[in-house]
Amino acid sequence: MKDYKEEEFLSLSGIQHFAFCRRQWALIHIEQQWNENLRTVEGNLIHENAHDKFFSQKRGDLIVSRGVSIHSRELGTTGECDVVEFYKSEEGIQLQGREETYRVVPVEYKRGQPKTNDIDIMQLTAQAMCLEEMLCCHIDKGYLFYWDIRHRIEVNFEDDYREKVKQLFEEMHQMYDRRYTPKVKRTKSCNACSLKDLCLPVLCKNKSAKDYIEGLIGEES
Repeated sequence: MKDYKEEEFLSLSGIQHFAFCRRQWALIHIEQQWNENLRTVEGNLIHENAHDKFFSQKRGDLIVSRGVSIHSRELGTTGECDVVEFYKSEEGIQLQGREETYRVVPVEYKRGQPKTNDIDIMQLTAQAMCLEEMLCCHIDKGYLFYWDIRHRIEVNFEDDYREKVKQLFEEMHQMYDRRYTPKVKRTKSCNACSLKDLCLPVLCKNKSAKDYIEGLIGEES
């Protein structure tokens, strides 16, 4: 895998859009379209609370940092971790200004409940891979915190997850370089998509094809 230049970096949060729907990702990250709905507003509020870059707290053997900027030249991405927790450990890494060594654990905050697919896991795994590259360490696990259940779900960063993240970013870069937006392929997931009205506008609601065509002809005459 090649090393990407900074100007080639893609948004890390985009991997979740991409894994959910290639067309959604292209509409947002290539065509720069976006449409707020209740889900996105709630999600933004949750992340605003987590992304306080001036917040760093030490609790005994634990250091909590919020809004940590991350990147990876191997994946060609940049973004932020909601929270990175550093646990004092003899097998950890040394942090600047501290004599002790710490184990690194990323934590991502999500609205709603745990999903049946792995799109949140892909985002968290990508964050871990960025931190590993930046800090020259190995991270074996992280956590997804779901707002509705107020509970953490542990994620082990298995080789299969890491390989899938690499494949997704490679495909994302290929599509971005081509400026390619996939055609509509409607699925059940479309109903929950924040871009549904932009991606699938209801042009002919309550109209037959005949009525729609006659209407267009009438506008031209």
